[in-house]
Amino acid sequence: MKITNNKLVSVTYDLNVGEGDQLELMERATTEVPLKFIYGTGMMLPAFEDALEGLHVGDSFKFTLSPAEAYGEFNEENVLELPKNIFEVDGKFDEDMIKEGNTVPMMDSNGNKLNGSVIEVKGDVVIMDFNHPLAGETLHFNGEIIDVHEPTAEEIAEMSSPHGCCCGCDDDDCGESGCNGCGSH
Repeated sequence: MKITNNKLVSVTYDLNVGEGDQLELMERATTEVPLKFIYGTGMMLPAFEDALEGLHVGDSFKFTLSPAEAYGEFNEENVLELPKNIFEVDGKFDEDMIKEGNTVPMMDSNGNKLNGSVIEVKGDVVIMDFNHPLAGETLHFNGEIIDVHEPTAEEIAEMSSPHGCCCGCDDDDCGESGCNGCGSH
């Protein structure tokens, strides 16, 4: 069966970022923990899906996505200084959650969910980066199609739940589960 709209696709891959000889392994999907998604439903980056269209089980793939095809360029305007008092819980600054390196779920003034990475806590401000972690990066995928089939009702329900495959959802980062959203919008 070949990859077409509404097929459940499972792939293994190595995702490297960078240019030339300066590539760094960013993520790996293995046969034990593959990337699974329903093709053509907006779960993945359009350019990622375009590169896989028509492939069959056992086919290998190798392609590169520019920042424009992936998560865009790094935008300095998405790095903000926020007042420290907005991170208070019961009048006390939340030091456990708001520390350098942590990613914090936030909401903008329009109610849109987004994640911000804490860059620095200093004085009365918290400096946060709201760019996607892979913004500005060239993504190099190298992998194999390991399964293509019609999804079952259970698989569709699992994929659409907030705790299903996170590759593709903007408001969640599965991290330790082996998928941190590399293919998501």
